Amino acid sequence: MRAFEDPDHWDTAAQHYERTAHPFTAKYAKAALAMVALSPGARVLDIAAGTGALALEAARAGAQVLATDFSPGMVARIAAQGLPNVEARVMNGQALTLPDGGFDAVFSIFGVIMFPDWRKGLSEMARVTRPGGHGVIATWRDSGAATFLLLSQVRRTLFPGREGMSMPEAVIALSEPENFAREMVTAGFADPQIQAAIFDFELDVAALDEPDTLFGMSPDWTSLTDADKSAVVAEVRRMAAGRAILPIPSTALIGVAKR
Repeated sequence: MRAFEDPDHWDTAAQHYERTAHPFTAKYAKAALAMVALSPGARVLDIAAGTGALALEAARAGAQVLATDFSPGMVARIAAQGLPNVEARVMNGQALTLPDGGFDAVFSIFGVIMFPDWRKGLSEMARVTRPGGHGVIATWRDSGAATFLLLSQVRRTLFPGREGMSMPEAVIALSEPENFAREMVTAGFADPQIQAAIFDFELDVAALDEPDTLFGMSPDWTSLTDADKSAVVAEVRRMAAGRAILPIPSTALIGVAKR
C-alpha cells in the first residue's frame, strides 16, 4: 500500500494539510463550484473531501453538504468548523453507503484520483448523482502540482536520469482532456466538459530552513541523501533569486458532466 492509500497517513498529516494544502486547493474548489449553478439548499456531496476546501465553500454558498473521507482525522477537521449545513462522515469513496441519485451535485477535488480503484470511485459518483444533476472532478496534470511539481523539476535539473516518484494511475489516465471525458462517460455521466485551471502555489522561501515541512510527504524527497537534499534546497533558493515567495504555477483539469 502506498502512503496516500493509507488513512493513517492522512490522519497524521491532517493538521499540516489544513495549514498548507487547503488554502491552495481551495482555489481550484472555487473554480469547480463556479462551473455548476447550485440553487439554495442544493444537496451536495464532497467525496474524499480532505479538510473540506470544497465542502465548506459550497456550504457558505447555501448548499446542504455531506463531506466524506476515509480519514477520520480529515473528517474531524471539517466537523470542527461547526457549519450547520455541513455533515462530515467517514466513508470509503469506492463503496459509498448512500442511496442512488441522492445529490444534485457530487464533487471530488483531487480525491477520487488517489483511489486504488479510481474507476469504481467515478462510477460511485455517478450512481449517487440524481438524473439531471452534475458530477465534478478535479485532477492534476501528470506532472503534479505545488511542492511535488517543484521537486520533480529540481530533481530533473540536478539528477538527470534518476527515476522519480510515479504519479497515481488516475492522474496519468486523466491528464489529457479527451481521456478524461471518455472516462466520465464510461462511469455513467454525459456531455463532459473539461477545463484547465492554473493557480500559483506560493512557496514561502523561509520555509526552506525546515525543508522536511515542505517536501516530506514526497518519496522524491525522502529517497534523497542528506547531500542531495542540501543541493535541492540550494537550487530552490537560486530559483527564488532573493524573492520571499516563489510562485509555482500548477495546472489542474476540472471535468463537469451531467447525469
